[in-house]
Amino acid sequence: MSDSPDAVRPERAGFWTLFAAILASSMAFIDGSALNVALPALQRDLGASGAELLWIVNSYTLMLAALILVGGALGDRYGRRRIFALGIVIFTAASLACGLAPNPAFLIFARTLQGLGGALMIPGSLSLISVAFDDRSRGRAIGTWSAVTTITTVIGPALGGVLAEAGLWRLIFFINLPFALPALWALQRHVPESRDEHAPPQLDLAGTILATVGLAGLTYGLIAAPERGWRDPLVWGTVVGGMAALIAFLLVEARSPNAMMPLRMFRQPVFAGANALTLLLYAALYGMLFFLPLNLIQAQGYGETLAGLAALPMVLLLAGLSRRMGVLNDRFGPRWLLTIGPALAGGGFLALGLVGLTDGPGSYWWTFFPGIVLLGLGMAITVTPLTTAVMSSAGEHAGVASGVNNAISRAAGVMAVAMMGALALALFAANLESYAAALNLDPAARNALLAEASKLGAAQPPPGLPESQAAATAQAIDRAFVEMFRILGFIAAGLAWAGALMAAILIRPKT
Repeated sequence: MSDSPDAVRPERAGFWTLFAAILASSMAFIDGSALNVALPALQRDLGASGAELLWIVNSYTLMLAALILVGGALGDRYGRRRIFALGIVIFTAASLACGLAPNPAFLIFARTLQGLGGALMIPGSLSLISVAFDDRSRGRAIGTWSAVTTITTVIGPALGGVLAEAGLWRLIFFINLPFALPALWALQRHVPESRDEHAPPQLDLAGTILATVGLAGLTYGLIAAPERGWRDPLVWGTVVGGMAALIAFLLVEARSPNAMMPLRMFRQPVFAGANALTLLLYAALYGMLFFLPLNLIQAQGYGETLAGLAALPMVLLLAGLSRRMGVLNDRFGPRWLLTIGPALAGGGFLALGLVGLTDGPGSYWWTFFPGIVLLGLGMAITVTPLTTAVMSSAGEHAGVASGVNNAISRAAGVMAVAMMGALALALFAANLESYAAALNLDPAARNALLAEASKLGAAQPPPGLPESQAAATAQAIDRAFVEMFRILGFIAAGLAWAGALMAAILIRPKT
């Protein structure tokens, strides 16, 4: 007798659920992390500006943050396996479109569709795992999921670097197909359907619209501000409108019987503390992971492959510790793990920010390596206990909890990339103007150099300069970028330490 998905034995269902969840989640996570290292090559080939680079990253994350709550609710209502599979199909089709993009505008549009697919796909992975495993084994299962998906996330930069240096950055999107097909097969053949019988009867359309408008308005205003200026009505209008929409979103969620983000869940201290930590730590992580590869490649002189391999210590730490952290969490609870981990990660961000202009890859071991080790150790300690704390505190509302936590982490990423990006553009322009004043450039060359500031580290010295002056100008560009990156590192450290404090206050020790 063949195994239908709904009749498969529980032990086999658990294995295949974990298999499909890992493949699909890895597809989403490796895509984003590999793309970060390929951004300089992509910028060069497509002629993208610094603001367009921010949108290439944020168009995906914006849709994910705004709609992931709906994805979790749809899974709870109409079947987690069904919505999960639909998300995989949309994400894979959009990935193929990304790989064929002829210009930045097309790529931004295709990335937006990827975000839609991801919003349906990502919350389903953890909700399916939570249903398939009992309380005794859930921590280990989530630890396995966290370890494998986090490793693929961190392997992404190495893969992206190799492909970018070979001129094949488009393959970053095409490699999703081998992940998608076996995941869909496993879902269809071996994973039973599940849903929340107590899910609200209607979708929260008002909340969805307000969340999307709010995040989009804030993101547009922040990214446009360095170029258009804060006095531009479109800039301050979209920022104010976005903030108003997000405030209205919270009011709607507090009163709606069909809220996709039920605020009553935050009355549970563990759930509130875990999500507060998620907001702060992942804002720091997303912001720094966007700018670190740009620093290594455009300012420090690393090739794309070496820049990707720079994160290898994180892979080893995550591979070695994430599953062990699941066991420790099951035994001792999450409080101290979620305090120590972000504190160490903050030290890693600080150490990365302290690195100045180096001699290139040859000085990696005493410049970037210590910060990457601290960051990897901190994230390895944090990832599994954080995910388990969120899911275990939600009871039967696993899909909603997964959606809320993922939405918060992605919203943190959207805001971090937008805010740090706006700050980076402003700081880089100011630093470059300061250095330009000391270069004794003629007015035309000086204006040409300052016009390059919108490209961030891809800025080039004006053509026609004498060789010595061109070299000095190139070094000024690198120094302007590194000084900007230092400020971002300090901000990221502060966010991680604030997250550690929130965890210590709100997450109670296991009794």
